[in-house]
Amino acid sequence: MTDATGSGRVSDCVVLATVPDGPLDTEHFALQTEEVPEPGPGEVLVRVQAITIGAGQRAGLQGSASYAGAPQAGVVMGGTGAGVVEASNAASISVGDTVVGRTGWRRHAVLRADEVHVADSDLDPAVHLGVLGNNGLTAYFGLLDVGRPESGETVVVSAAAGSVGHIVGQIAKAQGCRVVGVAGSEEKCALLVDEIGFDVAINRHSPDFRAEFRAATPDRINVYFDNTGGEILGSALFRMATFGRIVCCGAVSAYDTASPDPSPRGLPGLLVNNQVRMQGFIVFSYADRYDEARAQMRAWIDAGSLVPRHVTYEGLESAGGAFVDLLGGRTVGTTIVRLGD
Repeated sequence: MTDATGSGRVSDCVVLATVPDGPLDTEHFALQTEEVPEPGPGEVLVRVQAITIGAGQRAGLQGSASYAGAPQAGVVMGGTGAGVVEASNAASISVGDTVVGRTGWRRHAVLRADEVHVADSDLDPAVHLGVLGNNGLTAYFGLLDVGRPESGETVVVSAAAGSVGHIVGQIAKAQGCRVVGVAGSEEKCALLVDEIGFDVAINRHSPDFRAEFRAATPDRINVYFDNTGGEILGSALFRMATFGRIVCCGAVSAYDTASPDPSPRGLPGLLVNNQVRMQGFIVFSYADRYDEARAQMRAWIDAGSLVPRHVTYEGLESAGGAFVDLLGGRTVGTTIVRLGD
C-alpha cells in the first residue's frame, strides 16, 4: 500500500484454498492479494502487525463451531490480529492507535470501531493476542467462573502447554491450588514444571499414563480444565472428587482427524455418583467483563505471577504452516504470526 486511504490498493491475505477432509495441510491455504476498501463512517483501517492462531479454529473448519459459521473455500481465514490504525472515521479511535480485533489472516483490515478495542501500544502485540486476548480471557473465565477453584484444591489441565492451558495453570497457582498438567512430550512436561510453575506434569504418550495420572492425583481432582476430550477426559472422569467441576473448553483430540476418539465411558454414572458438575462455555458470553479480566491479568503479569509464552512465525505466508505445527503439537503457548511493522 502507498497511502492510508486504502482506495484502489491491494494487500496480502491468506484464503482457505480447499476445505479439509482429514488432517490439515499447508496446501489447504493460499496466499493471495485483495483490494483494501476505504473505511466508511465509524470504521478504521488497520495495518495488521501480528495475528494469532488457535486450535479452536480447526473446529471452525469442520463446521463444528457454531459461532464460526460454515467453512468456505476462497474466503479469507478468520482470526484475531493486532495492528496500528492508519485511517479512522471513528471519533473514539485515532490514527496511530494500537487496536485488536477480528482482522482475519490479512495485512490490512477495515473494521467497525465497535469491533476492536484500543490496546496499550507499549506492549508486544503477542501479549495482546495471547494472555490479554481470547486465550487469556478463555483461561480466566473458564477457570474462575466455571471451575471456581479454591485454595488447596487440585486442578488438572489438559493440553497444558497450549495457548489456553499454560495460562490456566498459572492462574490456578495464583489461587493457591496444586496444579497438574497433561502435555504431549517429555520436553513440554519439563517446561511446565521448571519454567511455568506447575507442580506435576504427565506425558499423555507415556505407556504408563494411567498409573502416572493416578499417582499425580492422590487426593483426586477438584477441577479438571478440559482442552482435549477423548482419552484424557475419560481418565479424569474416574479421578474426580466429590463435588468436582469439569470445565469443557475444547476437544483438540477430535479437531484434526476423521476418526476422533469415542466419547468417554461412564457418563452419566460417574457424574451422578460423585455429584460432579460438567459445564461447557464460550468466552464471547463474557464480553461485558473483558476489561475486568484484562486488568487483573495485567496486574498478575506486572507482579511476575503470570508469564506469557508464545512461539513466533514470520510473515503471512507462514500462517498455514504455523497452524499445522500447532495441531501437530509442535508449539508451546500462543502461536503468533508476525507480519512486520
